[in-house]
Amino acid sequence: MTAWPRNEKAAAPGKDRGAASLESKRLPSLAGVRVLDIATFIAAPFAGTVLADFGADVIKVEQPGAGDPLRKFGTPTDCGDSLTWLSEARNKRFITLDLRTPDGRSLFLKLVEKSDVVMENFRPGTLEKWGLGYDELRAANPRIVLLRVSAYGQTGPYRGKPGFARVAHGFSGLSHLAGMEDGPPVVPGSTSLADYISGLWGATSVMAALRAAERDGVGQVVDISLYESVFRLLDELVPVYAKHGEVRQRHGPSVPHIVPHGHWQAGDGKWVALACSSDKIFERLANVMEQPELAERFATNQQRIAARAEIEAAIAGWLGRLSMEEAVSRCDAAGVPCGPILDIADIFKDPQYAAREDLQRVQDPRAGEIVVPASVPRLSGTPVQLRHLGGPLGAQTEEVLGQLLGLDAPAIERLRKMKVV
Repeated sequence: MTAWPRNEKAAAPGKDRGAASLESKRLPSLAGVRVLDIATFIAAPFAGTVLADFGADVIKVEQPGAGDPLRKFGTPTDCGDSLTWLSEARNKRFITLDLRTPDGRSLFLKLVEKSDVVMENFRPGTLEKWGLGYDELRAANPRIVLLRVSAYGQTGPYRGKPGFARVAHGFSGLSHLAGMEDGPPVVPGSTSLADYISGLWGATSVMAALRAAERDGVGQVVDISLYESVFRLLDELVPVYAKHGEVRQRHGPSVPHIVPHGHWQAGDGKWVALACSSDKIFERLANVMEQPELAERFATNQQRIAARAEIEAAIAGWLGRLSMEEAVSRCDAAGVPCGPILDIADIFKDPQYAAREDLQRVQDPRAGEIVVPASVPRLSGTPVQLRHLGGPLGAQTEEVLGQLLGLDAPAIERLRKMKVV
């Protein structure tokens, strides 16, 4: 089996995305770091994707025959893998290995010897059941970093409970805040938000743990729960309740402690987001609205909170007489933060997205032309790269086992017949 082909057109997207030193000979930021991604679905695998974007060699280890369920999650394609898979499994190498078998376990520990990171998001105790807990991994490689993502973390009374992002949104307190005041809690944007946030925490934590391993010569366990990844982002929710006993409720498009700060519909039916986070900005808005008396009457945020209904009604009346583009243009000219609320069709036409090349067109050898979100963030000296999209199951099994473990084709074929790979 040959290596999955790299997409040359996508090999250096930074060239057209403004990277300052694209022609530099510097290696990618994480070149030389090897990651074994044995996780499924989104959270920990997305951490691997982020590291792969930075240049790490991320080897996706999947169950023979079945693979990661993410391959079937989302919109299907003619190649058999979903658009979600093609986008989110980018830049990895793909092997199959049954970790539940003695031979699979042995081969995996040999790969651990030659790697820096292992990523998993099974229910706590699963790796231990397979004989691949941290003690076994550390015995094979004292410097190994183990990322463990689970619904509730590796400790506590709920550690064994199953859970997905939707459950984490509810348990973290986020869903309670999402929706209209008189309506039910709603999905806070993407139903997979907690997975992606946990993946970002995971990538950040792994890089910190790798730095410590480089310094101290020993690895460690990174324990991330889906609910804590979201809970940490809920601004002052915790200290406000602890100090004042306030239980924040749903406020629809508004926020409780800043006025005006929300969404309004323009006269053409389109929506804008407007944020006046200081008294000076509100003064600018009042002048743009040609109602300077509003800034005189409600000069402070506390005054505006008390008069929320009056102020929001005045803004609604003003915006209702303008098109969305005219409203945004007037606010831009006055230095008032205001922008359109875009849907995905709008995004595909927006000049800012085009200028930043945030939508990348990739010619995939299996699925044809696919458009995916560009990798972020931007590094001037070692820019992230979209090298290829998510590949077929086991595409680099022979390549990886041959390169790293020295197995020849007959040995791999025997493993295949035994259904180890």
